[in-house]
Amino acid sequence: MLLLLNPQDVSHALSDPNWVNVMHEELENFERNHDLVDPPPNCRPIGTKWVFKNKQGENWMVVRNKARLIAQGFCQKEGIDYEETFAPVARLEAIRILLAFVASKGFKLQQMDVKSAFLNGFIEEEVYVRQPPAFENARFPDRMYKLRKALYGLKQATRVWYARLKSFLLKSGFVMGSVEKTLFLLSRGGDTLIVQIYVDDIIFDSSSHALVSSFAEQIRMEFEMSLMGEFQFFLGVQIKQGLKGTFVHQAKYTRDILKKFNMGDSKPITTPMSTNTMLDADEDGEAVDQKEFRGMIGSLLYLTATRPYIQFVVCICAHYQASPRTSHRQAVKRIFRYLKFTPELGLWYSSGSSLSLRGFSDADHAGCRIDRKSTSDTCQLLGTSLVSWSSRKQASVALSTTKAEYVAAASCCSKLLWMKATLSDFGLRFGRIPLLVDSTSAISVAKNPVLHSRTKHIDVRFHFLRDHYEKGDIDLVHVVSANQLADIFTKPLEFDAFTRLRGYRLKVLTMHSSRGD
Repeated sequence: MLLLLNPQDVSHALSDPNWVNVMHEELENFERNHDLVDPPPNCRPIGTKWVFKNKQGENWMVVRNKARLIAQGFCQKEGIDYEETFAPVARLEAIRILLAFVASKGFKLQQMDVKSAFLNGFIEEEVYVRQPPAFENARFPDRMYKLRKALYGLKQATRVWYARLKSFLLKSGFVMGSVEKTLFLLSRGGDTLIVQIYVDDIIFDSSSHALVSSFAEQIRMEFEMSLMGEFQFFLGVQIKQGLKGTFVHQAKYTRDILKKFNMGDSKPITTPMSTNTMLDADEDGEAVDQKEFRGMIGSLLYLTATRPYIQFVVCICAHYQASPRTSHRQAVKRIFRYLKFTPELGLWYSSGSSLSLRGFSDADHAGCRIDRKSTSDTCQLLGTSLVSWSSRKQASVALSTTKAEYVAAASCCSKLLWMKATLSDFGLRFGRIPLLVDSTSAISVAKNPVLHSRTKHIDVRFHFLRDHYEKGDIDLVHVVSANQLADIFTKPLEFDAFTRLRGYRLKVLTMHSSRGD
């Protein structure tokens, strides 16, 4: 293991032979893909810069040094140096759906990391960059590099890399997902190979070991790989795959942010927010450091990728980032104290889980003390695996609890339909999908057109919930409030209710399982 710190600049890196080696490795990839030429008249070259980073393991020990040569893309001019820049990126919900699906099948995902991935994408524009700092050619110091392929930092780099990888997969016989454009599937006989891409990370698996080996060998011949093995670490999320299921967590990230904000020695607490806490603008309160407060909120928002039960309280605190006060900072510090109490929690995707689809919908009517808008709170499960959730303020003020619940149910219906279409690429088909709501009035509005005269204040766009109920896509089911899983996204809860919903196992749904399987 290496114990080197990130260099502050190029001169610092050149003083260490380990960093010199990785810089030369990056430079070889760069020179192989681009031409050193005399620049044409009126050339507007783009500058380059070295970026250094240590790759750390779970115990904060440095396991790999990485030197990256990047282009200063902020100098690019639209229409001259680039045209389109958009490239599809997998949603975290799509990754969680894949993890839940694979766990239920008893597979183990594998992971590939394409070395210098963006250097593989071919660019159509004529782009020139300056020679790398500290590695200028002594014989031709005034020459520029004409790019044949993309470079990190270019605005179109992600787009051209995705186009190159997509072209390779389609030529290899894969079919792109109908909804999720980063999902690719290959069928051979009775086996299917699933490939999910996230920029330069390639996640894949199949019931056929031969199919996996063939794909791995094929992609090795096309691209240079720097990492291959079992899927264990992804965007700061840790994945532990076992015989009984998959555990997804951010324990290392949690310890990192506790250390970063000096909360590592704080006193643990059992819930992220007190039921008596009522945050407002607190204009008379003492102002706190805005930069630190925003950093804390941003760190916590990313943690909600595997800790959904803190999303509500984090979003409440995020409302006050423009002018944070002491009371707001105290609320955020309580969330960190809760993380100190539960650093190892995450999501469990059981190998014994069914592949039925269902959703929960709830609303907090006029819950915001500032503008009195309601909050829509939804979550969706694949079997017993929680794969998607949201806690979002509604766009307009709801005039009744019924409207707030109805709007939340429409939001949940929309997400269920997206998941249904996505899962169809995996070969799963669903009948009526149970949508569990604890408001009988909202269910009645969706089921009974006679009530239309009482719902004229509800925007037309939310009535698609009724349309999909009549089409048979969803089944609106009443659930008692005590078993409303989405309740954890609506308000602070007492310890017993909070821990019960946090570890919910869908026992209440047994009677409805046949409708959505």
